Amino acid sequence: MLARLTAGLQKLRSRVAKRDRDELWLLLGTLALLGIIYAVISLAGEVLEGDTLEFDKRLLASLRKADMPAQPIGPAWLELAAFDITALGGPTVLGLTVFAVVGFLVLHGLYRNAAFVFLASVGGWMLNDLLKEVFARPRPDVVPHLRDVMSLSFPSGHALTSAAVFLTLGALLMRVAKSRFVKFYIMSIAMLATLLVGATRVYLGVHYPTDVLAGWLIGTSWALFCWLLERSLERTAGLKKERVENP
Repeated sequence: MLARLTAGLQKLRSRVAKRDRDELWLLLGTLALLGIIYAVISLAGEVLEGDTLEFDKRLLASLRKADMPAQPIGPAWLELAAFDITALGGPTVLGLTVFAVVGFLVLHGLYRNAAFVFLASVGGWMLNDLLKEVFARPRPDVVPHLRDVMSLSFPSGHALTSAAVFLTLGALLMRVAKSRFVKFYIMSIAMLATLLVGATRVYLGVHYPTDVLAGWLIGTSWALFCWLLERSLERTAGLKKERVENP
C-alpha cells in the first residue's frame, strides 16, 4: 500500500514538474518574441527616418576595393563561396528543402507535422512579400550589385525566409533528438546557415546591412511564433501524439 502511494506521488510530481517546465518555456518564448518584435519596430522606425543610411552606405563601401568598387575585398574564392552560400537562402533551394522535408514527414505518416512545416514556411514567404511592399525601400546603389535582384530591399528576403525555414526545421528536429548535445548541434547549424546567408547579401552589395538585420529579426520572430504555436497546439492538434505513434 505504501509502495503504491509513493509511486503515485512520484508520478504526480513528475507530471507537475513537466507541466511547469512547459509553461516556463512558453513564458520565456513569449517574452523573447515580444522583445524581438520591439527591436524590429525600433529598427524599422530608424530606417524609415533615414537614420541608418549613412551607416549602411559606409559598411557597404568598406566591403569593396577603393579603386575598384565592383571588386569585393578578400580572396577570389570568398566571392565564389558567397555565391554558393547565398543560394541556400533563395526561393529555389528553400522551396526544394521544404518540399523534401514535407514529403519525408508524409511518407512517415506525420501528416499534421507536415502540414505545420508547410504552413510555417509559406507563411514566412508571404510575410516577407507583404513587408517589402509596405516599406518599399529601393535596393542600395552604393556599389555595383554582384547578383541580379528584382524585388525591393527591406527586409532582406533571403535573411528572413532562411531564418524562418531553417529555424523552424531546426526546432522540429530538436523535438526528435534525444541528446542535449545533438539538440544544441542542430540549432547551431540552423543559426549558422541563417547568419551566413544574410551576410552574403551585404557582401554581394544587394542589401543594406539593416535590411539583413531586419530579415534576421523578423524571420527569427516568425520561427519563434511558430514554435510557440506548435507547443500550445501539440495536444489539441495531435502533433505530439502523431510523433509518438509514428517514431
